Amino acid sequence: MPKLEQIRCEREQILMDADSSLDHVFFPDSGVVSAVAVYADGSIIEMATIGREGCTAVQAVLGAESSSIRLLVQLPGGASRMSRASFTQAMETMPSFRNLMFAYVQAFLEQVLVSVACNGAHSLKQRLARWLLTMRDRSDDDGLQITQNLLAEMLGVHRPTITNAVRELERAGLIARGRQRVTILDRLGLVAESCECYQLVRARIASHLPKTYP
Repeated sequence: MPKLEQIRCEREQILMDADSSLDHVFFPDSGVVSAVAVYADGSIIEMATIGREGCTAVQAVLGAESSSIRLLVQLPGGASRMSRASFTQAMETMPSFRNLMFAYVQAFLEQVLVSVACNGAHSLKQRLARWLLTMRDRSDDDGLQITQNLLAEMLGVHRPTITNAVRELERAGLIARGRQRVTILDRLGLVAESCECYQLVRARIASHLPKTYP
């Protein structure tokens, strides 16, 4: 605890960029961070999300000194930050902490693998429903502070395409749109609309980190 610094994460803030020095590890408390790949033309696409169930330490656990991904804040909120040096020391001196980090690495990698398969196997509407549910799992509010531009970037589609998918969920009474906000009206209905990957990732994370979900 003495090594942790409490910080505020703002929407679309870059906590760490690709090819930068891996100086800190972040533990989101109420916000959500995306691990995104950055391409030569400046476009990005999401690989995984990180909320209060985990941290941004996967590369640090594996011994990396620089980041190969961008850490982008999706939902604003609080986080705890510690230096990579302090994180490495904790891994070396605290077996319980080390075991927990290894368990999280497994959960994180399985999330990435499922996401890769999901992107090729399921419709945009299903993937959008899954993404919104994943955000809600890490939040205490059915109202999510997100823009459609951000949704389009994260799901790797053009803005008009994501707008059509959002409208379909809205017409079904599952969500409501507002200015830079999406509100989930029917969570169970959204689960039914989502692909099986949502429940699969929840089950995989819970198996490695049993206290993640209520």
